[in-house]
Amino acid sequence: MSARQEELLDRAYAYVRTHGISDLSLRPLASAIGSSPRVLLYLFGSKDGLIRALLARGRAEQLALRGAPDAFAIWTWAADPARRELLILWLDAYARSLTDPTGPWADFAARTVTDWLDILSDDPNPTATLAILRGAMLDLIATGDTDRITAAVQQALTAQLARPQ
Repeated sequence: MSARQEELLDRAYAYVRTHGISDLSLRPLASAIGSSPRVLLYLFGSKDGLIRALLARGRAEQLALRGAPDAFAIWTWAADPARRELLILWLDAYARSLTDPTGPWADFAARTVTDWLDILSDDPNPTATLAILRGAMLDLIATGDTDRITAAVQQALTAQLARPQ
């Protein structure tokens, strides 16, 4: 990726974290990041190409969690208020992938499940842990009640680890 592509992708990623991605329009995006729709199309090949690059950037941010010491550390990372926009972006793209499984959205939801199961690969039951974390993330996005949800996550993860596998 060229330095110019990287620069515009960084700016576009900041934009979609605050404005959403599912209904992305090139003209307002380009204006906000100091570019033009024509330059974005040239650098990313198409609007779909730009969306794919933005989705990949978000996935890369989540994949940085590989090697986290445990599921509660992952929850602490996700519950950080600085990541709220990332969670909303993930939910936006996830939902769009389910309702429009074509173009840049194709398989996003399935790939993100695989990504998270990979991140949780050291967990004795990664699917159950993922279900706990995903439910908690949705609740956090909806309510912002970090203390209540963190207590519930800690309780659910502790109970799950106490169960014989």
